[in-house]
Amino acid sequence: MSELLTECLIQFEQHLRTERRLSHHTISSYKRDLNRFAVWCSQHQLSYPDQLDSQHIRQCMATLHREGLSGRSIQRWLSSLRTFFNYGLKHHWVQSNPANGITAPKSAKKLPKTLDADQINQFLSLSSNSWIDCRDHAMIELLYSSGLRLAELTNLNLTDIDLKEAIITVTGKGNKTRQLPVGKQALSAVKSWLRRRQELNNTEGSALFLSKHGNRLSPRSIQDRLKRMSIKQGMPGKVHPHMLRHSFASHLLESSGDLRAVQELLGHENISTTQVYTHLDFQHLSNVYDKAHPRAHKKDEK
Repeated sequence: MSELLTECLIQFEQHLRTERRLSHHTISSYKRDLNRFAVWCSQHQLSYPDQLDSQHIRQCMATLHREGLSGRSIQRWLSSLRTFFNYGLKHHWVQSNPANGITAPKSAKKLPKTLDADQINQFLSLSSNSWIDCRDHAMIELLYSSGLRLAELTNLNLTDIDLKEAIITVTGKGNKTRQLPVGKQALSAVKSWLRRRQELNNTEGSALFLSKHGNRLSPRSIQDRLKRMSIKQGMPGKVHPHMLRHSFASHLLESSGDLRAVQELLGHENISTTQVYTHLDFQHLSNVYDKAHPRAHKKDEK
């Protein structure tokens, strides 16, 4: 008799954690996607994997789309399902993968939001009076200087940064490590923070950035700090960590034109992921052209 779908999902999660040793963030994404599917199956009295076929996947996908899930999110959801059912094939829960050959509905591709150079300078002109100010300033400088992901910043340890060589080692997606240069301003901010870090009651932890209780800062805490600083610095909208990463990539590509180098610095496995920044660069050039070229606009017809 086939195993219950819920039991299969538990086994699959265990496989992701112990055998594939994926990050907590990646496992959470799989769980979120598969839970959506499990809820739909429960509502339609589908309890076993071998009951499912491609039509069920399409029906569930249509439901998620009507509920407002974007094409990109559905694409990731389908990928999670394919991985789950491939695992099911190996354990003979199913005879074929019902998610194969199904494509997500297309949605408009949104360009990532970035800050221009003036806005970056406005955001980074922070006072560093208290130890919290020093810490926050160092975090923001590192996010922009080295194009870090939020998880990469959160997981930084004291031993990951080489102050003498101005290099930082980060662990990205798939537990892959890469070394990144640290800019002069970011290096200065980190040094200031390390001096003030000793003011905390418990500074024996390995984390580079700590809370007032001496614990490693959580991703949510960092996002909240940036939100507060956005208001304090009079920014036009909320600045989030990934916006600083996008700004890093866009500004670097705009100055160098070296897509491969930007890909390596960002830790993108596929260059197609990095190519979105070429659209941002072209958008910038178009704006410059429109403002500067004497024949960019047609004269009004009389």
